[in-house]
Amino acid sequence: MSSSATLSIEQRTSNKVRIRILPFMFVLYIISFLDRVNLGYAALDMNKALAITSEQFGLIAGIFFFGYFIFEIPSNVLMHRIGARIWIARILLSWGSVAMLTAVAQNAVHLYILRFLLGVAEAGFFPGMILYLTYWFRGRELAHVVALFMTAVAVSNIIGAPVSGVILDYVDWFGLPGWRWLFILEGAPAVIFGILTFFVLPNRPRDAAWLTEEEKSWLQGELDREAAQKLHQEKMSLGRVFASGRVWLLALIYFADVVGLYGIGFWMPQIIKGLSQYLSNTAVGLLAMIPYLVGVVAMVWSGRDSDRKGERRWHVAVPLLIAGAGMAVLGPVSNPFWAIVLLSITTAAIYSVVGPFWALPNLFLAESTAAVGIAIINSVGNLGGFVGPYIIGALKASTGSVASGLYFLAACLLAGMILVLLLPLRRSVSSRSE
Repeated sequence: MSSSATLSIEQRTSNKVRIRILPFMFVLYIISFLDRVNLGYAALDMNKALAITSEQFGLIAGIFFFGYFIFEIPSNVLMHRIGARIWIARILLSWGSVAMLTAVAQNAVHLYILRFLLGVAEAGFFPGMILYLTYWFRGRELAHVVALFMTAVAVSNIIGAPVSGVILDYVDWFGLPGWRWLFILEGAPAVIFGILTFFVLPNRPRDAAWLTEEEKSWLQGELDREAAQKLHQEKMSLGRVFASGRVWLLALIYFADVVGLYGIGFWMPQIIKGLSQYLSNTAVGLLAMIPYLVGVVAMVWSGRDSDRKGERRWHVAVPLLIAGAGMAVLGPVSNPFWAIVLLSITTAAIYSVVGPFWALPNLFLAESTAAVGIAIINSVGNLGGFVGPYIIGALKASTGSVASGLYFLAACLLAGMILVLLLPLRRSVSSRSE
């Protein structure tokens, strides 16, 4: 086969996969992240209605990640065995149902239970998506692909922030307050797309009716060649995955980034609301869009630049440094303009980590162990989603200000930067070696 013919197959197949797989996964992740963080917008009215304190809200926001942590690894292993189509559909239907039930909560205890169950229902979704991407994309494409996929995190806030503000201010159908409708209206899409997923998401390239046999053969051959190279470099048993220092170091790095991501994510609406007594919920939602718009640009650029240069370590370490410094400076700021500027810088830096970061496990984990390795990294890392919001709430309750909580986030992000520098990886990813 000539090089021009090979190039034609590569371009044609890669374009088809990107067009068919990424947009649908993108929408699923928007729905997923919106159902996690809409609690922050609901809190603008819900906390007063249910007499929820700052410390209780921090626990309500964070307890999601305990359920997520407990069931993350079993869920990802089951997806690898059962197949993505069925398992991802199940996850969507489960979490959509629980998200909608949150609308009936009457007190903090109800919210503790429902948020824990939401974590159980959604466990395995994100690492399952990352694992699923490795079924379709080669290692040298992953940072950019993951960055494109994970811009859904920022986009969910760009969409969700103003929509949530409008729901809070203007939707009070059948006598129910807007914060209850927020959970119902933003939980329903997960149920709808859970049904769609069962019918439209192929498990593997060989199941894709929209690829020709030649394209399937080329793509599977490329993926098999990469898998063989990783096995040749180092064959890791499941036991060695659990004992791997690299896996746990990656989990700690991700933990540090997630502390910042969810710490600022859950509390941003209240931070912005506290800048001025004249801001409506709708205005808060519109202002909250700005940091996430900047974050989208940063995520895409970082992932593309990381792939182009074949470099991962500094594309993770430098943004963590910027985010930590920005969070520390943000603490005492009360001027609305500078607060939004600093929120934009820190949010962009935190989000630009994710594309290069999630390309790192693929450097040394074969497909047979990636399900467990990625789940360990994500489940341990996502415990930061409990620590960040809860510590901010606890410190705000004791000091009356979120500033001390932001200093804590800054310290975690800077610690993550140091851990990245300790990670034993070679610079080049094109060689597929460590």
